[in-house]
Order: sequence, then structure tokens, then C-alpha cells
Amino acid sequence: MGGVGVAPAGAHSLPSLRGATRITYPLHDARGDIPPRATMSTNFRDRAIAEVQKAIAADHNKEYQKAFDLYMSSMELWVKALKWEKNKALKATMQEKMATYLDRAEKLKQFLQAEADNNSNGGKGLMGANGTSAGGKAKGANDDDDNKKLRNALSGAILQERPNVRWEDIAGLEAAKETLKEAVVLPIKFPSLFQGKRQAWKGILLYGPPGTGKSYLAKAVATEANSTFFSISSSDLVSKWMGESERLVKLLFSMARENKPSVIFIDEIDALCGPRGEGESEASRRIKTEILVQMDGVGNDSKGILVLGATNIPWQLDAAIRRRFQRRVHIGLPDINGRARMFRLAIGDTDTALQSSDYNTLASRSDGFSGSDIANVVQHALMRPVRKILQATHFKAVMKDGNRMLTPCSPGDAEKIEMTYDDVKSEELLAPDVALQDFQVALDDSHPTVSKDDVAKQIDWTNEFGSEGA
Repeated sequence: MGGVGVAPAGAHSLPSLRGATRITYPLHDARGDIPPRATMSTNFRDRAIAEVQKAIAADHNKEYQKAFDLYMSSMELWVKALKWEKNKALKATMQEKMATYLDRAEKLKQFLQAEADNNSNGGKGLMGANGTSAGGKAKGANDDDDNKKLRNALSGAILQERPNVRWEDIAGLEAAKETLKEAVVLPIKFPSLFQGKRQAWKGILLYGPPGTGKSYLAKAVATEANSTFFSISSSDLVSKWMGESERLVKLLFSMARENKPSVIFIDEIDALCGPRGEGESEASRRIKTEILVQMDGVGNDSKGILVLGATNIPWQLDAAIRRRFQRRVHIGLPDINGRARMFRLAIGDTDTALQSSDYNTLASRSDGFSGSDIANVVQHALMRPVRKILQATHFKAVMKDGNRMLTPCSPGDAEKIEMTYDDVKSEELLAPDVALQDFQVALDDSHPTVSKDDVAKQIDWTNEFGSEGA
């Protein structure tokens, strides 16, 4: 958008931008040694400065769209430079400058959005000399309204009621539960434990095949942790309007800081933070950059905030995002003991004719099944008595708790009464118990939803980047 004749609101408020483009090492460090120049930090820092200089040049030439893109592109390089920088004083200076450039980019983004809105309504909202629109409404008021709308949209992501899922409701996954307790529960209950170099985890990635309990673990965190819980999906942060997705990300972390201690759970984070490539859109790249900046806590205190991500395909994550998750925990398929426990949990307090040893039988027959698969098997088995009632042509009378009840029976039963369920009163119906055979039939009709190739791929990724959560 070169040649725009109206300067963005707030353009006069950044006089230090020119001077901020040159950031150099002090000549000597605290020990009197000359710091090494040929470092990863120096490389990324020099590239970031070069990118910022291009952004400022475009800014001065009123090429605001180009300037905005360059400012955001420089953020990726600044983030990488920060990662490798060891000099604390220089690191603080870099963070300060990053906050300045982010603020400038935000002002440009607001201006570009306002201009796009003006163009879409025929110019009715053109900016006046005093920064107000022709309609008389100040841009600041519009920004407040926009922020209020975005806040309202994100407020729905804050869980108002706890899901009532306890740690003991989750079969197995002891390592994953311990990691989450370290990150969420203990820092709140015993803040004195996390002082100096010992700090709570800021980013944890839960990954593994579908249906293994990643979202269920997040629900347990929401229940057990005395903190504000934001439950976010990729659709909550993606907008069709230019620049709004980044604003949503920034506002999400701002709300999390306002409500500390807090947990931001992003399900299917791979949809937001996939790998860079030629086909990647500019909007996708900017969202990733904003998430990187916010997870690094640039210009803000990120203490007391945990980002909890979940994905089925961790190899599709951008490498820079992957590094921001300090702990990467594999939530794999349950072992035989875990499956037996899952059958018990899925059945709950439903009446069955199962013996204790039957759960081990079911577990041994369900190798390769995920927790979700087992829940489906149980549901299938629990529905079999209902199907027997629907298909029955004969019932017989039985006594239960002193009451005469009717239950389905075979046509060859000596006490049979020829009738269908239509002939049975609701209060007289006694459903057959769910037996081991019902579960065996359900298992015969079911198959694992996770392929062996997918399992192997998850294990390979764990060996390279992750850790086991079982």
C-alpha cells in the first residue's frame, strides 16, 4: 500500500526508531573479555537489524503494508537471536527493542485495517486531520470497541465450571500426570519451591495418536489446578480479517497475564503452527510469529502462565514452535494394565455380570486399542441388552426386590410369555445384565483406529524429540 497519504495514528510517537536500529555488543563483558562475534545470536541479530532497517525505510516511504510485513518478519529473527544470546544486558535491550517494533507494527496493522474498512464502505470513514473519522467517531473508540469484541469472543474460552475430571479418573499416563503436576499444581501450592534457577515449565506439548487421552488430561488440569483455564482451538484464533488473528493471539496472552496463574490449552496446535514452506500464507506466518513472541514473553512477564498444546501429528509442527515446548510428552496407546483400568472406568457403575478376571480377558483381547476405541467397545456392549429387548418375541416373569418384572427370554424357555416390548409396561421391564459375551461380540465387531504405521511414526518422533508419558 505504498503512497498512502495519511500517516498512521501514533506515527509521531516513535521518534526513537532510527536510533534503535543499531544494537551492538558492549566492547568488553563483565570479565574484561571481548565477547565473540561469530555466534548464532550475532548472526540472527544482524539479520534482524537488517530487516528492521528495511521496515523503517518502508515506513518512512509510507509503504505501510510492506513495513508491517517486514516488522513481523524481523520478529522471527529477533526471537531466534534471543534464544542464543547469553549476555543478559544485551538480551534485555533486545527485548525492549522488540517490544517497540511490535508496538509500531500494531499501530500499522490498526491503520491498514481502518483503511481497508474505509475502502469497503466507500470512504465514509476517512481519517480527518485530528485522527477522527468523517463520521465523528474517534479511532481510539473504534479500537476499544474492537478489543471489547475480541475479548468477548475469547472470554468464551475461559472455563467457568470445572470439568470434574480427577487425576485418578485417568488410567495410566503416570509420567504425563507428574509432569503436569510439576507445571501447574505445585507452583501454585508451593511457590517457594520455584525460586532462582528452578522454574516451573512454561510450555508442555502432549502428543500421540487420536483418542489416547490428551484432551482428557487437559480437563484434569482444569479440574485440579487452582488457576484460570483457557481452552482454545485453532478456529478460535483464525479470522478472515487481516491482522485480527495476531490481535487475538496477543489478547489471549494478555488476558492470561491478567488472570494469573493461568493455563492456555491449545488443541490441535499443528493447525496453527505447521512447518514453514513455499505454500504458506502470509497470515499463517504472522500468527506463528505472534505465538512465538508471546510464548517467549517479549516485553511482558510470562511467569505464572503455562501453554499446554496437544497434537496428533507432532512432526507437522514448526521447529521454532516445537522448541518453545520445554517438555514434549508422548501420550501413547495404553498397555494391558491401562486397558483393564479403562474398561472399568468406561463401564462405571453400570450393572454387569463381569467378574474381576474378565477385565484382564478384555484387556488382553484389545491390544492396539486406544482409550477412545475402548470407550466405543463398552458402549457397543452396553447397547446389546437394549437390542435384545427390541428383538425379543418372548419375555418371562422374574422377581427383583420383591417386584414382578419382565425380561427377554428365548422361545424355548419353560416360563416364556409370547409378547414384544410394546406389551411391556415401563415399570415392569428388567433389562438383561451385560455379560462377558456381550463385550466379546463388541470386540469382534471393532477394530483399532490407530494404524501400526502411525504408532511407529510417533515412536520415531519420541526417540528424536520427546519423552514417554506412560
